[in-house]
Amino acid sequence: MQAVILAAGMGTRLGALTAENTKCMVPVNGVTLISRMLGQLDRVGLSRIVLVVGYAAEKLVKYIATLDVATPIEFVENPIYDQTNNIYSLWLARSRLVEDDTLLLESDLIFEDSVLESLLTDERASLALVDKYESWMDGTVVTLKVDDTISDFIDKQHFSFAGISSYYKTVNIYKFGKGFSASVYVPFLEAYIKAWGANAYYEQVLRVIAMVSQPQIQAKRLAGQLWYEIDDIQDLDIAESMFQPSAGERLEAIGKRYGGYWRYPKLTDFCYLVNPFFPPRTLIDELQASFTTLLTQYPSGMGVNALLAAKNFDIPVDSVVVGNGAAELIRPMMEKVVGRVGVVRPTFEEYPNSLPEKAEITFVPTTPGFSYTADDIMRFFDDKPISTLVVVNPDNPTGNYIPRADVVRLAAWAETRGVRLVMDESFVDFADEVDATLLTRDFLAEYPHVVVVKSISKSYGVPGLRLGVAVSGDADYVAALRQDVAIWNINSFAEFYLQIEGKYAKEYAAGMDLFREARALFMTVLEDVPHIVVFPSQANFVMIELVDCPLTVATLAGRLLERHNLLVKDLSEKLGKLGDSVQGRQFMRVAIRRPEDNQRLVDALREELA
Repeated sequence: MQAVILAAGMGTRLGALTAENTKCMVPVNGVTLISRMLGQLDRVGLSRIVLVVGYAAEKLVKYIATLDVATPIEFVENPIYDQTNNIYSLWLARSRLVEDDTLLLESDLIFEDSVLESLLTDERASLALVDKYESWMDGTVVTLKVDDTISDFIDKQHFSFAGISSYYKTVNIYKFGKGFSASVYVPFLEAYIKAWGANAYYEQVLRVIAMVSQPQIQAKRLAGQLWYEIDDIQDLDIAESMFQPSAGERLEAIGKRYGGYWRYPKLTDFCYLVNPFFPPRTLIDELQASFTTLLTQYPSGMGVNALLAAKNFDIPVDSVVVGNGAAELIRPMMEKVVGRVGVVRPTFEEYPNSLPEKAEITFVPTTPGFSYTADDIMRFFDDKPISTLVVVNPDNPTGNYIPRADVVRLAAWAETRGVRLVMDESFVDFADEVDATLLTRDFLAEYPHVVVVKSISKSYGVPGLRLGVAVSGDADYVAALRQDVAIWNINSFAEFYLQIEGKYAKEYAAGMDLFREARALFMTVLEDVPHIVVFPSQANFVMIELVDCPLTVATLAGRLLERHNLLVKDLSEKLGKLGDSVQGRQFMRVAIRRPEDNQRLVDALREELA
């Protein structure tokens, strides 16, 4: 078997990176794409490797000569690479195709060794490597029959988003049997170029073959193996995080992205925290029905958005400011603080990170899971010189919960001491105690020194909209906070969501009931996993400690990502800073998702911790 690599293109979308080099010479984590690919092909024992070169051909040929590749390499030059597409490059190599079974690859790919192995170990002679379509993918897709016969090759012109559930993306790696090339593909290739010219993609020929002849090439479906196609600098950025040298480095690189994980093939995110049972399909459909209008129209200013939020929560309009996520509101809130701030740690770091140096007075509970009560807080801060107290309830990352009645007692205590109480209830709707929110007219009127923060993104499962509110019965405080927020701080999609969300209150309540059932089941099965201690949680996540375990959480998290495509949050370093008693203990946080995802995580933990 031989390989043919198409490497004639200019790669203009990579900008300065390909100003003097062809795209396959771009490095990913210090290793060029072509060096990596040639090394992978060299290890599988091919008879030869044929490269079709064009742009910066001389430089590419000289570079390849410096590489340690034992397999014979031949070059075919496309002198009109800037006037043709890859169909012409493959046509130039057509005589090679009929001489041997062929692996056909495009040079802008990066992939695991197992991707090649899946193709080479399959006994079928001619195969198109495909993967289930995901939103990050671009280019030719196919539809398949149950027996892996390719029904159709669908190019960009014929692509329909309505059909994506049935699409598979071509990986741009093929196996052509010698007979298929000689009797089918090359004749069709020559006829296509004669009829339609050289400015097309070679997959168009496969599309014609699928339409008019008996199926002689089938699909090979990938099963979670990693690959990526690099067309621009964002693709390069993603690829560098995906293909780090070690599992730990990959985990660190992906974690630093703080989201955008739909760009990662098959990744299931147990790190970021949203509602898995809301919004319902009907709400999503309503948003989609207005997509064009929302995309092309300006949103309203903050006054209208405050009115919408006030309507949804049934609170006075002058009590609320809407943020581009709750995080947008935290920094100006903390910057308004005069004096010192009481913080219960561990907690959501946006609050202490927004404080001036030495402004924080910290309470660290000494219980094994950092649990605490309202009385613990009041005892600790009773003699402390604080002007503001920040409490996240349920807390993040512990899931610790203070019942509403005790929160009201805490509010009364703060009032008697002239302390402004910031209560972040971003996760309170997930608690078993229904209607535990402080967002009521009576509470806000009675305790105007309390500021209630709520992340709509987390509670309502719409993190892509970036929505949150800060609410207080102190209208002057709210008015001052609004001065620190841009008038158009949320977009039209977020505004429209606020406009329609109230219609779905019953679906929200039903979703929360489903969530509580899922959490109870998840925590029960987690407790049976070896080496795991699960701490009580009333949030949409649980904190776990590894005990008597040969693995650190860092190692475990790396394996979960590398072997199972599951992303979890390692808390060990963060919590280790809280004192000597915590040093060396191993903690992680996992989000609660739908039962089928939760079971995948449990099964993976059992496998790695057995």
